Amino acid sequence: MRYRPSVRVVVVGATGNIGSSLVDALRAEPRVSSILGVARRLPDPRPDGVEYRAADVVTDSLGALFERADAVVHLAWAIQPSHDPETLERVNVRGSRRVFEAAANAGVPALVYGSSVGAYSAGPKDRPVDESWPTEGIPTSFYGRHKAATERLLDAFERERSGTRVIRIRPGLVFKAGAAEEIRRLFLGPLVPTPLLRRELIRVIPAIPGLRFQAVHSLDVADAYVRAIVQEASGAFNVAADPVLDPGELARHFGAVKLPVAPRAARAVTDLSWRLHLQPTPAG
Repeated sequence: MRYRPSVRVVVVGATGNIGSSLVDALRAEPRVSSILGVARRLPDPRPDGVEYRAADVVTDSLGALFERADAVVHLAWAIQPSHDPETLERVNVRGSRRVFEAAANAGVPALVYGSSVGAYSAGPKDRPVDESWPTEGIPTSFYGRHKAATERLLDAFERERSGTRVIRIRPGLVFKAGAAEEIRRLFLGPLVPTPLLRRELIRVIPAIPGLRFQAVHSLDVADAYVRAIVQEASGAFNVAADPVLDPGELARHFGAVKLPVAPRAARAVTDLSWRLHLQPTPAG
């Protein structure tokens, strides 16, 4: 891997959970000379040394924003409103296509896409898989379908733009304390007050067979992005932390007891509460 002495980076979706951490990490990287953050709503206050432009990936022209960029990072993504699939598809898939097309037209040397573990097809629960595992998503999940569709767009981009360095970062579930309120609102909605989610109040963990996932801190994900940019990496990279989280591990962490719950029952309750608009996360 080679190192570039001075890099201009454009971050699309610069104000979200990962985007804000990435901007901070880029500010601390001496090989990055210029940062442009692009978002629908600009941050207040704005960090020193960072330019910002307001733009929507669905409706606004992006080409001028990408001029002179050495790398474009695409993080703009929507998971709400989950009851409006047309809007989600327009932002996630069509918006991604517009970002890729604008990067190609601007001749950007490197395109970094914020993919996800959600892009992967169903896999084993008893062992890890690497980046070669199929990325066809989970059919019941709009998030998985959109991530898979965007990976196919990126496949076509790579075939047509062989001179462009393409990086796909596929993290597990990404968290940080500073984004806790945003994450709660996105996944649980307004009917679950934040005070009820204090660690000492979580006394029961639903023990759903097959529930296993990995998490990672947004600062570690941001570090992976920076390394991929300045070290001129290419390809796909999984980013996750040990241990693998399952009901037993979660129960130990919270000092809680496990309550056996059948997957079918969990799915039915989730689906019904979503259809009644009691919480914003669909069963898929």
